[in-house]
Amino acid sequence: MTMSTPAGGKMIMDLEKMGQLNAEGCPACGRKFEMGETVVAACGAWEGGPKFIHENEAVWDDKNKQHVEKQCYQADRATGAR
Repeated sequence: MTMSTPAGGKMIMDLEKMGQLNAEGCPACGRKFEMGETVVAACGAWEGGPKFIHENEAVWDDKNKQHVEKQCYQADRATGAR
């Protein structure tokens, strides 16, 4: 799915986005999104580029200026990729 993201890639979940994203749920943790939750566009181990995930499942990678899924970020750091 093509995403339009606000500046910084962060947004508050609304009814329209819930309808678009809850069929799959959060690719980082598998939970469904709820109204009013903060989500971010983040890269991760999935294919197809950034996806919206719960903000608490992401970290900001200052080097690349983007959010990254926590597990992916930790794995990259362990291998020296970041």
